[in-house]
Amino acid sequence: MKKLFLSIVILSVLQLNSQTLCENGTAGSFPCNDYDLMSRVSLATMNASMANDSWGWTDPSTGKEYAIVGLNNGTAFIDISEALNPVYLGKLPTATTNSSWRDIKVYEDHAFIVSEARGHGMQVFDLTRLRAVNSPQTFTADARYTGFGNAHNIVINEDSGFAFAVGAQRGGPYAGGPLFVDIRDPKNPIGAGGFLSDGGDPYTHDAQVITYSGPDADYRGKEILIGSNQLEIVIADISDKDNPVTISTIGYSDVEYTHQGWFTEDQRYFLLGDELDEQKIGFDTRTVIFDFEDLDNPKFHMNYTGPTPSIDHNGYIKGNKFYLANYRAGMRVIDISDIANKNISEIGFFDSFSGSNSASFDGAWNVYPFFDSGNIVISDIQSGFLLVRQSNTLSVDDIDITTNSDFAMYPNPAQSNLVIDGGNSFQLKKVEIYSILGEKMVEIENFDTPNNTSINLNYASGIYMVRVNNATTKKLVVK
Repeated sequence: MKKLFLSIVILSVLQLNSQTLCENGTAGSFPCNDYDLMSRVSLATMNASMANDSWGWTDPSTGKEYAIVGLNNGTAFIDISEALNPVYLGKLPTATTNSSWRDIKVYEDHAFIVSEARGHGMQVFDLTRLRAVNSPQTFTADARYTGFGNAHNIVINEDSGFAFAVGAQRGGPYAGGPLFVDIRDPKNPIGAGGFLSDGGDPYTHDAQVITYSGPDADYRGKEILIGSNQLEIVIADISDKDNPVTISTIGYSDVEYTHQGWFTEDQRYFLLGDELDEQKIGFDTRTVIFDFEDLDNPKFHMNYTGPTPSIDHNGYIKGNKFYLANYRAGMRVIDISDIANKNISEIGFFDSFSGSNSASFDGAWNVYPFFDSGNIVISDIQSGFLLVRQSNTLSVDDIDITTNSDFAMYPNPAQSNLVIDGGNSFQLKKVEIYSILGEKMVEIENFDTPNNTSINLNYASGIYMVRVNNATTKKLVVK
């Protein structure tokens, strides 16, 4: 009887997945390549007429993952710890009026939210409050910073504990340049000045701010801002908030609107999107790539051209993949592992706007690819929230690429304890346990002994997946 029940559970899960698998170029009604649709939450459910930005938060206490989705009338919070069964937890309404533009970032378990709504300022929301939510709520902010009114975007350097409002009011001493806000005490933000570029355009539309650890030894350990300033990129040292300094600027050919960019993880290359070039000039999606080996002397590296004429919007890098929100072409995934040799290619996509791939402002506004689980958030202007995942990365089947026949995991089925034994030659570096719906239950990277570990299982009965060293996946049954 127990064996029959287990078979039914596995079959039901596979059937649920098969409804949204990317098969023969589509996942349901959405064009795709190598990315499955895990789940959706509609705009109607969130009581909104459009979506815009998105970000994510992983609860450090529970490991649960949450999507944070910007809407025209507020900010939605969605529990995605069960990827196939997302739970809409409610919304924080806009601070003033509705707006098509809203942006969110996260620092120290708090969401920081800005909007182009007049007088909006920056809302602060304590995300740990979501732990106790069991039904959709209308939330209130824990704090609101009004040192600026409207802003296009919010940037946070989690290493320094500073937020940077960009695309804020063009008036004042910084003429639309980044405004500095100290958020090390998240519920008590403090204004800390701002930056006026020495370049040709002081207005910063978007930016990335990092504590620099890249190849230019002159700036390691410094807080560096890379500003997308409409007509050029500005590189600045903002370590001293009272005396920020422009390091250099760089332009490029066929500039129309320098919109947003992101560093490769080694901080050598910077991938930039120009938001208006596809529409005004007429070529296919273009990503402009720069070599920032020497921050004082940045250089153009190459152009990457995508397969559609769609407009590129926000792009982010995780590992050797560039995840691009490409408006009507949806999310595009680009392999940049050989970027040094100018060899870049698209390896997958999920098109959340299935009507066309023309150069218009519809479809995927943002993607958030940074969850450890591998689940990826797409916030689509018309479709709302979509959760996708690379195909064949969530399975009940064992995947074992180890060559060590001594490797063992026991007992299985288990009740309260699991032993993972690498044998004489297999060294444990990382162990993760996931539920069948993709929720990460535990992650262990430090082991008392390198070849053997014992894990306490305080889990409900069911099927789990144990992943070892990012190479071996074993099915675990908990009784």
